[in-house]
Parts: sequence; structure tokens; C-alpha cells
Amino acid sequence: MSEKKIVHVHLPKDETYKTTLSAGKHELIADEPESVKGGTDAGPDPYDYLLMGLGSCTLMTVKMYAERKGWELDDMYLELRHNKRHADDCRECDDPKSKIDHIEKELIVKGDLTQEQLDKLLEISKKCPVHRTLMSDITIESSLSTS
Repeated sequence: MSEKKIVHVHLPKDETYKTTLSAGKHELIADEPESVKGGTDAGPDPYDYLLMGLGSCTLMTVKMYAERKGWELDDMYLELRHNKRHADDCRECDDPKSKIDHIEKELIVKGDLTQEQLDKLLEISKKCPVHRTLMSDITIESSLSTS
């Protein structure tokens, strides 16, 4: 079994939604946009962080693969988009308002690569660990404690 990854998230009493996220020595801020009552847009929202995690993992995986193959990559970008779409296959579901999360990843690669190499990089981009986690069955165990 792999080592557990631990992050800490804190929402103090005096903040509406501005949250402090800690991962080891790294500290980040999350918030809701101003369009949400009480949001101050002090940092990315939780879905932004989800997309950033997927995006950074994807580019790191693609770069590692290209380096192992000795392929010249001048630069890489990834544009990610997220929305919720009505579930066409869920018209008969218990909840008629059911929606499916939809994420689009657009890999933009600069370098002298063949079409075959580009196709392989796209294939590899779908194999990053975060992508695979999001596509797999996930269990989330929740508990509560008081101090």
C-alpha cells in the first residue's frame, strides 16, 4: 500500500468561504467567486483546484514520457474546461435534474514531432495518475471529530 497523502484545510470563523489549504510546506488559498454571496474571489475555487491538479499531473506525465523517448518538446500547455451537462442517459433516473460532470482537456504541444508522436502524447495524457483516479471508482470515507 502506498503512503497516505495528507493535506489540511482550514476555514476560520471570521471568514465566509476563504479557506487555507496546507500540503507540507506549501500553503494556498481557496475561495468562492464574488458571484457567490460571501465569496471574495481571494483564490481559485475548489473546481479550479481540481482542474489544476489534473492539468499539472497530465503535463508532468507527458513530459516524463517524451523525455524517456528522447523527443524534443519546446513547450506544452493544457487548457481544461469543466461544466455539468444534463445526463442524456439518465432521463429515467430518480432525479430528472441529474447532471454529469464533463471535463475537456486540450493539450497544446510545441516541438518538432511527427503525427504519430503527437497521437502517442495524447494517449499518454490520459494515463496520468490523477486522470486515472478521476476515471476510476472512488471511495471517500468521511468522519467527524470535535475539539
